[in-house]
Amino acid sequence: MPESKSRKKASYTPPSESKAPKPNAPWFVPTMLSLMGAGLVWIVATYVFKGEYPIPGIGNANLIVGFVLILVGFGMMTRWR
Repeated sequence: MPESKSRKKASYTPPSESKAPKPNAPWFVPTMLSLMGAGLVWIVATYVFKGEYPIPGIGNANLIVGFVLILVGFGMMTRWR
């Protein structure tokens, strides 16, 4: 009866470089916080000046601009590592 060939185990090879996410750039957190702070200031200014400022002529749409700034900051927060 023929003998089966013996299987040789491959020598141990360490796993390749870690696929851990890289840290954010140094400007990322200050930009994120600045956008959220600017949105807050924008909304407060809209209420204080009764919709006439920061951008005259668009009225209460200034609130939308402020909320968009805050939402962009929160969107960046989801990418923060």
